[in-house]
Amino acid sequence: MPRVATHGVPQSYSRARVGRVAMAGRLGGGAACAAMIGPRSGWIRPGRERRQGDTGGHRGAGSPTSRDSILMKRLMLAACMAVAACLLPMANALAQEDRNPVAELPWQHGPTTGKIGTHATIRVPEGYSFLDAAATRRFNELLENPPTSYDEYVIAPENLDWIAFFNFNEIGYVKDDESIDADDVLDSVREGLKHGNRERSSRGWDTLRLVGWSAEPRYDQELRALAWAILLESENSGAQVVNYNTRLLGRRGVMEVTVAADPESLQGAIADFKGLVPGYSYVAGEGYGDFRPGDHVAEIGLAALITGGAVAVASKKGWLAAIGVAIAKFWKLLLVGLAGIAVAIRKLFGGKGKAAE
Repeated sequence: MPRVATHGVPQSYSRARVGRVAMAGRLGGGAACAAMIGPRSGWIRPGRERRQGDTGGHRGAGSPTSRDSILMKRLMLAACMAVAACLLPMANALAQEDRNPVAELPWQHGPTTGKIGTHATIRVPEGYSFLDAAATRRFNELLENPPTSYDEYVIAPENLDWIAFFNFNEIGYVKDDESIDADDVLDSVREGLKHGNRERSSRGWDTLRLVGWSAEPRYDQELRALAWAILLESENSGAQVVNYNTRLLGRRGVMEVTVAADPESLQGAIADFKGLVPGYSYVAGEGYGDFRPGDHVAEIGLAALITGGAVAVASKKGWLAAIGVAIAKFWKLLLVGLAGIAVAIRKLFGGKGKAAE
């Protein structure tokens, strides 16, 4: 079994519960029953002789009463073992009931190196795990995320306090000499959200309201990384959801990264994720500094990476409509009630909280 969430719910919950049943079947039916039978019938342990005054009604070892008593004990012990055998199917049934589909995914546990398609790699430290594209598709199904037409990859701490999704968008070399006006960008996103809400409403999904920046756009020149976070709110329930977005610029496009976390724990998740970014690298010849004259140059700048302009260029759709598509694409885990990833994970594991370590 995978060891995801070693101090969370995935494995400890299932093992503890099934372990108790298995012990009841294997020990409680045999050794435990024998332990109960012995004292009640005055069973003398080997090596102990009955002293004068001992009670219990036992006769000599060769007497009929003694032989009958021993036979009765053996019959009762055999009956207990039969009960134990009957309990084993129950243990197996409970094991199926408590199956943890997330823990059963083929997690690649750190320390290791995760391969993000043919474009990049990321170091996976101890305490973190990585999913390849096929496993991430299954992971998205479990979290009720819409299917995508592109490959995604996941890295997360083993307690699943947050999850980072990676996918590469081959839009060309994005020039990073553009300044970003946070207010203008937010206005564009707000307009685009109207179109996104029409799509969500047609699917019967909760519509969203833009609250504002959770983290204003910031570009790291050294890492060639653009990051921001926008806070959204359900128009029906008022529950809030926030994703932290990062765009890692490369020679032929950008690696799009979305960190999904509970709004209350987002700052800790961001700090944690930032510690992993230096371990990310494009494969040889694909980094931002590997640009050569003649390479395809994207028709957009940094601001459009936030508002959805990349989708508009790639799909030839209208600007505002494309923003709505981008929002639908980049926002993760909205289908689990907008209550945050922790609730989604606990729902999968059948528990209300973290199991004791």
